[in-house]
Amino acid sequence: MSVTAPHGFSAAGVTAGLKSSGRDVAVLVNHGPTKHAAAVFTTNSFAAAPVLWSRQVLSDARTDAVVLNSGGANACTGPEGFQDTHATAERLAEQLSTTGADVSATDVVVCSTGLIGERLNMEALLPGVDQAVAELSPTAAGGIAAAEAIMTTDSHHKVAEVRREHFTVGGMAKGAGMLAPGMATMLAVLTTDAVISPAELDAALRKAVRVTFNRADSDGCMSTNDTVLAMASGAHPQADHAGVDLTEFENALTGVCADLTRQLINDAEGAAHTIEVRTVGAPSEADAETVSRAVARSNLFKTAIFGQDPNWGRILSAVGTTEVAFDPGAVNVAVNGVWICRGGGIGEDRSLVDLTERGVHVLIDLGAGDAEATILTNDLTHDYVHENSAYST
Repeated sequence: MSVTAPHGFSAAGVTAGLKSSGRDVAVLVNHGPTKHAAAVFTTNSFAAAPVLWSRQVLSDARTDAVVLNSGGANACTGPEGFQDTHATAERLAEQLSTTGADVSATDVVVCSTGLIGERLNMEALLPGVDQAVAELSPTAAGGIAAAEAIMTTDSHHKVAEVRREHFTVGGMAKGAGMLAPGMATMLAVLTTDAVISPAELDAALRKAVRVTFNRADSDGCMSTNDTVLAMASGAHPQADHAGVDLTEFENALTGVCADLTRQLINDAEGAAHTIEVRTVGAPSEADAETVSRAVARSNLFKTAIFGQDPNWGRILSAVGTTEVAFDPGAVNVAVNGVWICRGGGIGEDRSLVDLTERGVHVLIDLGAGDAEATILTNDLTHDYVHENSAYST
């Protein structure tokens, strides 16, 4: 289970010395026959140099390879940081050419993650690229090593795959904090051996991201480096060369994204609970998402869950901050199946709610329509504060 599960890809992850321990440089190569690609990036105004570079690379919907590093975000580093990204892409292209591949630096996506505001150690990074190319492998081990190399505060690597008769979709992701959407929410690479056009791949990716990664909201903070990249090789032995069944492909891609999304939230920094906030009975899907996100971003709500306190008043107060149209007297709220709020007031005994398990399910019924949306989040703990108070030291 990895990004190398689909045919036509090889990957590696190596230790270059960009961080104090563990793998920190990953390379993933699409060997074709197609090199189609699509991506979504952060909407943060301080987009990192790798994002600025990779947006240009994706302008022709082609990507031959991607190089990723942890141990430094290369964000807010000015023209010098952009040149470092360019140099990284050039180095990978040069190294791949020694293997017989004809790769241009302008077809190499670059992703970085780590501390903002510091230049990358290029004396470590570039040799790391060389080593990764030397260790490229189409096996699952190569994909797992790549997933490990992009970890920062993650406690474990994150991979997923879905297999169908005519194609496979694989994926890897990193992220344990700053998980709030712009258009993506962290670093993720998705691969497929389906025969699919660039336009179809782009449309499927955006649909999948909208209902998965964009609905993960760990702490309300958006990174400068968020990237989700999808690459298609068209190399499946039983591929339908007339084209993939788009509905089947979209469902598979969304399934991989959903799996990775839940893994990200389950590994959120310091979290003791994974919380699913589902709003139903909303006038529109956008309204339902707004309400769910308002609750998911409430620090009062998140600390209550950490303390195993089913304080439904904090849920209602968050819902009430939105501009969504509903009758407060028609709102019902359940936590882990217990309807502790009915009609905007007192419901069942809150002491019946069991919050000892990791999973928490909050259901908010606005009684104002037929639309719904779910946001995944986590509680706010002492460990989260401790970890992020000392992130750069």
